[in-house]
Amino acid sequence: MIDSAQLVIRCNLPSLGKGYEKHVGTKTDIVTANPSIMLKEYGGLMGHRRPFVESLHSYGKSMMVLSPFSYAHTTPVCLRAVYSIRDFESPIQPMFFNPDYFQSLALFWRSRGLRRGLLSTGLVMVNIALEHCANVHLYGFWPFSNHPFELNAVKNHYYDDKKGKWGVHSMPAEFDLLLRLHSQGVLKLHLGNCRPGRN
Repeated sequence: MIDSAQLVIRCNLPSLGKGYEKHVGTKTDIVTANPSIMLKEYGGLMGHRRPFVESLHSYGKSMMVLSPFSYAHTTPVCLRAVYSIRDFESPIQPMFFNPDYFQSLALFWRSRGLRRGLLSTGLVMVNIALEHCANVHLYGFWPFSNHPFELNAVKNHYYDDKKGKWGVHSMPAEFDLLLRLHSQGVLKLHLGNCRPGRN
């Protein structure tokens, strides 16, 4: 079902191979690239840049959204990402978040009770989807360490074993907001296991 959507947004350069594609699909129109990923996984793009650019192949000609203006220390790595994409002639299309949009969005949700932590990339992209799409379906939004129905342990991201940054973002509060939007019919939140070809 994910690949049948008119617009597919993915957060933080997720893996679309290694067998995950049967559950999460491969279509990508917009993908975000958190600067922390480039800093930790690719050495800030200070040395070999080809592995970073090669990792973008699965996203094809999609738009890659970067946030170089959130913190001064992230600006150089975001610019190096753009230069790497250009230098290696990747078809992906880099673009930057407008910092005024981040600030306006944070103020909007703070005025509605979401007061703790920075807004997650996921919530920012949900807002962008709500601004541009008539129907929004969310997959992979679950901020807790146990499965919603089976109660077994689940990972923060399907493609790695890294722990969530609970001190930076207020994931449970954001999830509560998403549940409210789901119950109001604003969006459709899909929970549970992904079934190949059905979710």
